[in-house]
Amino acid sequence: MTTQLTLRQYLLQQQAQTPGSDNFAALMEDISQAVRKISYLISRGELGGALGSADTDNVQGEVQKKLDIISNEIMLESLEWSGHWAAIASEEMADALPIPAGFERGRYLCLFDPLDGSSNTDINGSVGTIFSILPAPEGVTEIGNEHFLQPGTQQLAAGFALYGPATLLVLTIGQGVHAFTLDRGSGEFILTHSHMQVPPDTREFVINMANRRYWTEPMRRYVDECMQGTDSPRGVHFNMRWVGSMVADAYRLLCQGGIFMYPWDNKDPGKPGKLRLLYEVNPMGLLIEQAGGAASTGTQRVLELQPDSLHQRAPVILGSKNEVERVVAYHVMD
Repeated sequence: MTTQLTLRQYLLQQQAQTPGSDNFAALMEDISQAVRKISYLISRGELGGALGSADTDNVQGEVQKKLDIISNEIMLESLEWSGHWAAIASEEMADALPIPAGFERGRYLCLFDPLDGSSNTDINGSVGTIFSILPAPEGVTEIGNEHFLQPGTQQLAAGFALYGPATLLVLTIGQGVHAFTLDRGSGEFILTHSHMQVPPDTREFVINMANRRYWTEPMRRYVDECMQGTDSPRGVHFNMRWVGSMVADAYRLLCQGGIFMYPWDNKDPGKPGKLRLLYEVNPMGLLIEQAGGAASTGTQRVLELQPDSLHQRAPVILGSKNEVERVVAYHVMD
């Protein structure tokens, strides 16, 4: 443990050092309150009566787990009436939810995936919550979906909660990446990992190998070289990882390095990618860049993509900088 600073103390300290900065302490109190509730619910497992399918589909046509719906409700309850937000958007909702007229409205937009990797809950696997904070447009009284369509470079903050053996809250406000561990005794998030860094080189890759037959040639070339190890032209041994929960895989990158890939493939050529740009790709891209890594679609920097819809998908390759640059180079050569 590097320090006993709480999440709130850390953020207030940052605000004091930067007069006129955003009130992240208040914003993160809303989000961390929801994270504590979701963490408790998940920790109860079958005892909480919330495992299994809800037998409903979300806006993307994916089958929802009960915990997807409940986690979304918890996030909404924590954010809706605090007075800090102008509007909220969730991966589980078709449209953004503006704060109704007559209620105090703040200067920020919040986007979130309430329960990333929810299929892991039924096997007691790691899951998480991903969030992104954007500025609300000035002078706009009616916030709509279009106001969330900002490139990732506009994010004021981003992070995720990881519900594993410990509950962690990983955060960047543009001053590096820091992780806070939930002390279940006090209910406080304590700073335990400061200025996390993704090593520039790695010998681990993270990808769903079941999709290999659908990949483009640059992706097959890169992963085949990793799989061939010392017999490949690179002569380097790699290990493969795949949790099936982006938050867990991303946290591994922050702790040990690696490269995470969910590229475009021709399994469903009409979709530009699998993961959601605003709810998953952009916040993770910002975190990884703030930790010294890189995030690309394969052909361009992720954070420079201009969104065209609230639930837009995008390919993503992120993690150790030198390996991401190698994958990008293979796409350029193709």
